[in-house]
Amino acid sequence: MAVEKAQKDVSMSALTGKVTAPGDKSISHRALIFGALAEGETKIRGLLEGEDVLRTAGALRALGVEIEREKEVWRVAGGKLSAPEKPLYLGNSGTGARLIMGLLAGGGLAASLDGDLSLRSRPMGRVLEPLEMMGASAISQDGRLPVSIVPNGQLKGIEYRSPVASAQVKSAVLIAGLFASGVTTFHEPTPTRDHTERMLAAFGASIDVSDATGGGRVVTFKGGQRLSATEIIVPGDPSSAAFLAAAALIMPGSDITIENVLVNPHRTGFYNTLEDMGADVTFENERVSGGEPIADVRVRHSKLNGVNVPPERAASMIDEYPILSVVASFAKGETRFAGVGELRVKESDRLASMETGLRACGVNVETGDDWMRVTGGAPRGGACVATHNDHRIAMSFLTMGLATKEPVTVDDTRMIATSFPDFAETIAMLGGNIRQSI
Repeated sequence: MAVEKAQKDVSMSALTGKVTAPGDKSISHRALIFGALAEGETKIRGLLEGEDVLRTAGALRALGVEIEREKEVWRVAGGKLSAPEKPLYLGNSGTGARLIMGLLAGGGLAASLDGDLSLRSRPMGRVLEPLEMMGASAISQDGRLPVSIVPNGQLKGIEYRSPVASAQVKSAVLIAGLFASGVTTFHEPTPTRDHTERMLAAFGASIDVSDATGGGRVVTFKGGQRLSATEIIVPGDPSSAAFLAAAALIMPGSDITIENVLVNPHRTGFYNTLEDMGADVTFENERVSGGEPIADVRVRHSKLNGVNVPPERAASMIDEYPILSVVASFAKGETRFAGVGELRVKESDRLASMETGLRACGVNVETGDDWMRVTGGAPRGGACVATHNDHRIAMSFLTMGLATKEPVTVDDTRMIATSFPDFAETIAMLGGNIRQSI
């Protein structure tokens, strides 16, 4: 099996220059789905062409949606959906699977969804429960894939209090709510990324968002609204940019700028935490595009200190904890994360994956059901880390190996294409060295 190493040059070259991160994965999924539901032709620029997003595009094509790529523009002809002839295969795309469940349930389309072994292990019952409350019928494997959606008449709007802070659950319910009679109200215990709400507005829908008493947020949406095609420019993914930022922070002398990054306040928990740790991170040239705030993120090598990351920040940086744990391993003192139990049910058990890998690289780390503690210092590296088919685990340890005394090897890198197909090439543009070996 091919593996890759992150290996520093003997001179420990600094990272310098300007690069862009791949298009935001969350926005890319939603742009395709809402384009499929809108009347007219939606044009999307900057779409992430990673495997997860391409699986969503393939599923929509199987539902009768015309999707074409012309040079840098993706064109989606919306408004026409039909039941697929075969089961929809989403690969490892949890976002695609959960959001399309809402589309199928609302549209009254009979279809089955399936995925790879990793996606089959992830919980889907959290989405199916509110959809069934709205009147949908579903057959699942104990709340997991494969799932079959069975037409059961028009859905009804509900008031739903979600037990988990999940933008995917919220989005599935809101998508189904487009087709429902009456009003759908979604209460989330902690504010999560709001791309669905912003994009619904961009496609011409009326939606109300308010803060809940005692915390959380309430989203209210009237069914039966029609969406109109629009143009979407997808900004750079802050979760992908996090690997580049982390590399600059831990490599002495580094000074990089990551251009056109999404800085939605519900996605910037990682950067807020870096600032708490003493990192030299600034947002420059801030502007708004397509209803989303974006900026150029400048990052310079910094001496970092361990911090306590508050649990209420988890929703705004849930995908960045693996790379944050790498950054913490280079910081002075302890860094503690709390309220991160959701990491147990991602592409892998990310708490377990990071604990095992960090220990193999000489880092003192402990974890519990929903917490992690990392004691920083000077990680030696020198390990071959099991990635468990998880792109963020792979990129985290490749990033770590850029600055350790000994190279870090990972057992597989193929899954990196799900979110950051040009990861190694982008690091190389900045002066880093990730090389493939056999």
